[in-house]
Amino acid sequence: MELFIKLEAGYLAIAIFILIIALFVTTRSYMPKGAYKKGVALVFGVMTTFISLHYYVTTDRMFGVEDAYNNGEKVICESRATRKVAQSVTIEKSNEWTLENHMFSSPNYSRSFFTARCIEHVPVVLPPSK
Repeated sequence: MELFIKLEAGYLAIAIFILIIALFVTTRSYMPKGAYKKGVALVFGVMTTFISLHYYVTTDRMFGVEDAYNNGEKVICESRATRKVAQSVTIEKSNEWTLENHMFSSPNYSRSFFTARCIEHVPVVLPPSK
């Protein structure tokens, strides 16, 4: 549950805000009878579906990144500290990086990276030129 809250807190806040707007609009006097139940149920269902799908996709990517790291492959993480040059950091087990509680850290780097903000490195193989 902690991982769900950590990953989806921002989206949950947005969903609650949208639900409050739907509640406000559907309770106005100019709305037809039953709009409250239909509107709030529809908004709640859509938000629940989107947040659930986002959580599934994110955790699937996280576990894929962790498996790749544990198998000795490269992982690329976004570095938000530097926006102009070198916006990504390549993480490898052989470069003293460690993985603990979904966080990559290294004594050679000033900050750690959450695995949800990383992707597996896929080498690009170009066809031979003619």
